[in-house]
Amino acid sequence: MNFELPLEVRDFLSRIDTFIHDTILPLQHEDDNNRFFDHRREDSRTQWENRGLPAEDWEKLLSQAKKLADQAGFYRFAFPKEYGGSGNKSSNLYMCSVRYHLTSHPEYSGGISLANDLQSEHSIIGNNPFIIMIYHYGTPEQQKTLIHASIRGELRATFGLTEIHHGSDATHMDTTARQITLPSGPGYEINGNKKWQTGMHSANYCIVFARTSGKAGDAKGITAFLVPRDSPGVNISSYEWTLNMPTDHATVTFDNVRVPSSAILGQLDNGLAIAQTFTHENRIRQAAASCGAARYCIDRSVEYANRRKVFGKPLSVNQAIQWPLVELSTQVEMLRLSITRTAVEMDQVTGQAKAAGKRPWEAIERQLGHKIAMCNFYANRLVCESADRAIQIHGGDGYSRHFPFEHIWRHFRRYRITEGSEEVQIRKVAAYLFGYKTTGEKVEKEGETKL
Repeated sequence: MNFELPLEVRDFLSRIDTFIHDTILPLQHEDDNNRFFDHRREDSRTQWENRGLPAEDWEKLLSQAKKLADQAGFYRFAFPKEYGGSGNKSSNLYMCSVRYHLTSHPEYSGGISLANDLQSEHSIIGNNPFIIMIYHYGTPEQQKTLIHASIRGELRATFGLTEIHHGSDATHMDTTARQITLPSGPGYEINGNKKWQTGMHSANYCIVFARTSGKAGDAKGITAFLVPRDSPGVNISSYEWTLNMPTDHATVTFDNVRVPSSAILGQLDNGLAIAQTFTHENRIRQAAASCGAARYCIDRSVEYANRRKVFGKPLSVNQAIQWPLVELSTQVEMLRLSITRTAVEMDQVTGQAKAAGKRPWEAIERQLGHKIAMCNFYANRLVCESADRAIQIHGGDGYSRHFPFEHIWRHFRRYRITEGSEEVQIRKVAAYLFGYKTTGEKVEKEGETKL
């Protein structure tokens, strides 16, 4: 067994660092761009008098960084090969390694830098679920129209699953779509609502999940629709101000919104499969980012404790400082290895499923869903504990916005809710642990063969 990252992954990380130091960090330090990353960051990023939306010059800077990353050949790494991606068979290992590296690196502020600012879901290595969904489920016309436009930044889409009254219970939703006849032919009329629609302020399309048949609680009977943002009846009710500002999370209502049948994404009544296409990749990468940010908080705390003098001695000589950091560091290291191993297994299962002509994400859910859930809920909890400890060790400075720890805590705290709350993740692990759900693999136990 070799626990080192493969040489090609380490070389890739090295090339990323060179690009960041040569191109991205100089842009971050240019003019007064550091106002978006230092103690002024939240104020500089936010239009306080305009519903709390992101500042235009802030988003312009992010777009500039993405364009530079794309020109350098980094941004599309995880995209399908025919759309400029690497086509790498170890994409989960690569992406987890990148996410951990960018949040743990001492110069990248735990996920608060122009190279990788996770509050805005921004990174020089793109993570675009919309492209993956259209690639796997879109019609040839949808693929032709939407994918290249999305890569160029001309098209942006929200993901409409969560509602005002429904979150993790995805099979229960108030939004419905009924068949109608439009002047142009068959179509649907959509009524309902969606909440936490990230990026709605700049979206061209909304991916709206609506019940088209069946009853509440049925997995079958939900359909995904590609709804143009400017469709009559699509209304933004509010933008929800959050713990970390700015906000781009909207509550949207759909009042008699009419779309043609060609707006259906994927198969009628089987839309939930689309929602699951990228779930596991997002969760494991999110876990890697959280684990890296936790490492960043711990390392900065160790440095500070060694440097800070109290009562004539380094702060680090006190066991009350040492022991919590020892425990956190131990947990981070074990978690990092678990994330890496799970990412490798995801790549292996993906390869096997593709060779067998099956959908990789279904095989990953069956065989590795519980391991991904373990990594996800534990990492998101651990980074919050690490940021809190860093604030405590840094004292008044840690509480101030002159250090990144309060921002890290506020940002990563949401990961304990998004991508499936930690309670949902824990329940998934329990289902495997207590035998309510299996991997489908044969297990020999006490002379019996069980599935």
